[in-house]
Amino acid sequence: MGKDSTLCHARPVDCNPMSDHELLHHATTAAVKAGDLLRSGFGSTIDCRSKAGRHNLVTDYDVRCENLIIDMLKAVTPDASFLGEEGGSHGEGALQWVIDPLDGTVNFAHGIPIFCVSIAAVRNGAIVCGVIHNPLLNETFTVVRGAGAFLNGKRMHVSATATVDECILVTGFPYNVMENPLKCIQQFTAIVQRGIPVRRLGSAALDLAYLAAGRFDGFWEVALHPWDMAAGVLMVIEAGGMVTHYGGRAFVLQHDSIIASNSLVHAEMVEILELLQ
Repeated sequence: MGKDSTLCHARPVDCNPMSDHELLHHATTAAVKAGDLLRSGFGSTIDCRSKAGRHNLVTDYDVRCENLIIDMLKAVTPDASFLGEEGGSHGEGALQWVIDPLDGTVNFAHGIPIFCVSIAAVRNGAIVCGVIHNPLLNETFTVVRGAGAFLNGKRMHVSATATVDECILVTGFPYNVMENPLKCIQQFTAIVQRGIPVRRLGSAALDLAYLAAGRFDGFWEVALHPWDMAAGVLMVIEAGGMVTHYGGRAFVLQHDSIIASNSLVHAEMVEILELLQ
């Protein structure tokens, strides 16, 4: 036993033989439990502080939920590593849990009821399953690689909108928006000037989940972290959509730009955003 344990920590060997569906079960259980905590604290007095960047907040509920999720998942996958928004990276296992314990912290802190818990499992670099849980609406979006994406057990599919001008799009802005990275302000303005409805929810995870469910047709954002998008990216793909970085570059789970769509309007979205670079 000791020898096996040493090998597990010496190199990224997958010491967690669970199936992707089993991993999803544990992730969903943890997400719902964390969601219960968020629901109990929503609207109450919240301990809140600022991180780097304007309006980049963290609350005591972010930290409590992340600790709860890690404790629950570590109990069933002790050799896994963890990448969380609040706690950073821990461990070196081939199985990695990527966690955003409260996506939409600014909304939560201001009493705006749009936020969620997002958890994804990444095995040997590939996203294999994920869950995005909205505790206030009791909506649980789930996905397993190769097995489809679901909302409360019902299969999701992206929309059939064929042109960008017919779309309802969604986007977000970085905390350093005043520096206008990649001309994100001009991008937003140019799209709105075409008369295209654009929403701004304040939760990238929900943006992607709603895209997978056909509620939005496309999504773009200048730069997201892995925990913002890991679960949602797989949902969009499994629901029949497409995800790339700007310029149509193949998606890699890292801090980078993102374009996601129902696939039918993807090339047009890439072209529009590239013209503004």
